[in-house]
Amino acid sequence: MDVVRIILLVLFIIDSLALAAIVLMQEGKAAGLGAISGAAETYWGKNKGRSMEGAMVKITTVLAVLFFVLAAVLNTRFF
Repeated sequence: MDVVRIILLVLFIIDSLALAAIVLMQEGKAAGLGAISGAAETYWGKNKGRSMEGAMVKITTVLAVLFFVLAAVLNTRFF
């Protein structure tokens, strides 16, 4: 059981570092005053899910879910 705990702990550390790095790489979500006049509805605003920024948001979500699952598993008394 100690081997499984060590493997999960290493995965948890790698996930923590990756999550911190991907969050720091993202741009801010503040649209500024352009959102008031509707300037945010451009081609890039509508297709944000297909861009690199959209991919980074999806990766952040996956890493965050993995972080919480690993934290919960490591906190149990089974390991």
